[in-house]
Amino acid sequence: MEDGWTNMIEKVTPKHDLSWFVKWCSSLLVLTGMLLTSVDIYPYNLIFHLFGVMGWCVVGMLWHDRALILLNGIATFIFALGILKFYIGVSL
Repeated sequence: MEDGWTNMIEKVTPKHDLSWFVKWCSSLLVLTGMLLTSVDIYPYNLIFHLFGVMGWCVVGMLWHDRALILLNGIATFIFALGILKFYIGVSL
């Protein structure tokens, strides 16, 4: 039974290259941002999220994945806007 599952699911993402390290570090940053949001530690939650989604945007570029680039590019703008609003009162 176990051999059937390994044949059905084949990994396609690279392992232990630059994108592998960036995606795991970025995932930890995003999860930390979520944790900080849940305990209302502001604006550090936005800062962790910002660096996490920037990292995922880089991964999207390395993988030529337009969905990752679009999603995390927009998220980068949103978190950067939140940080600017907090520190200097900029808003749209």
